[in-house]
Amino acid sequence: MNSCGYRILAKGQTISNDTWATGLNNNDMIIGPSGSGKTRGYVKPNLLQMNGSMIVTDTKGLLRREVGPVLERHGYQVAELNLADPLASPWGYNPLAYIKNEADILKFVNTLIANTKGEGKEGDPFWTKSETLLYCALIAYIIFEGPEEDRNMNTLVDMISGMEVKEDDPDFMNAIDYMFKGLEKRKPDCFAVKQYKKYKLASGKTARSILISCGARLAPFDIPQLREIMSYDEMELDRLGDKRTAAFFIISDTDTTYNFIVALAFSQMFNLLCERADNVH
Repeated sequence: MNSCGYRILAKGQTISNDTWATGLNNNDMIIGPSGSGKTRGYVKPNLLQMNGSMIVTDTKGLLRREVGPVLERHGYQVAELNLADPLASPWGYNPLAYIKNEADILKFVNTLIANTKGEGKEGDPFWTKSETLLYCALIAYIIFEGPEEDRNMNTLVDMISGMEVKEDDPDFMNAIDYMFKGLEKRKPDCFAVKQYKKYKLASGKTARSILISCGARLAPFDIPQLREIMSYDEMELDRLGDKRTAAFFIISDTDTTYNFIVALAFSQMFNLLCERADNVH
C-alpha cells in the first residue's frame, strides 16, 4: 500500500501509514497458528481500507474471490496471476517484457538464477557464471533481434533445447551457432555476440554440461500450462503504482513448484517500481 491512510492492528488500535509522521516503517509481522484469524482479523480489514495499490499473495484464491469484487466496485483494476492452476489464470506474466537494455538483461539473469538455485550451498560458481553468459547472449538476441511475438521465456527455453553439442567434433555448429554467426557479421560488437563468444570458449564436454544445467534450471518453463501464461504479459508490474491496482498472485498451499515465479515477479517488481518512482514520479 502507499503511505496515506492507516492500518488496523486490533480493535480500536490503528497506526498511520505516513512514515514521516510515525518514524516507523510499514512492515507488520503477524504470527499465529492455522485458524487463529490472521486473514480474517488483519489481512481482509486492511485490504478493505483501500489506501492504495496492493500486491497480495493468495493461497487458493480465497482473497481474490472474497475481496476482489469489492475492490473492483470501488474502481480498482484487479490483476490475477493464478499459479495454483495456470490454465485458469486470466492474466499472463512475461518477465522479458520489462527488459529494455543490456543492464536490464543482467539484472534479470541474476534474479532468475537467485530464485531458481534451490536450497543449500551453491556449487562451483564456474557453472553459474557460464550459465549467466549464455542466458545474457540468448536474451539479448531475443530482445534486440527477434520479432516481438517471440520475446518471451518460451523462446529462451526453445533456443537452449536446440543447442546440440558434439564433443568429438569441435567444428560442429548448431542452429543457434549459425544465428550468432550471422549476427556477428552484422553487429560484431553487440552485447549478444560478445557474451556468446565468451560462452563458446568452453570445450564440447564443458558446453554440454552448461546446457544440461540450463535445461534443468529452466525445466518448469517448459510445462505447457506455464508456457501459455508466460507467452504474453498483462501484469504491467512497472505501473502498479500509477493507478489503483490490486494484483493477486495465487499460489498453492500444498505445492511449491511454481513459487519461484512469484519470487521472480516480486524481485522484478521491487526494482521496476523503485526505478519508476525515482525517474518518473
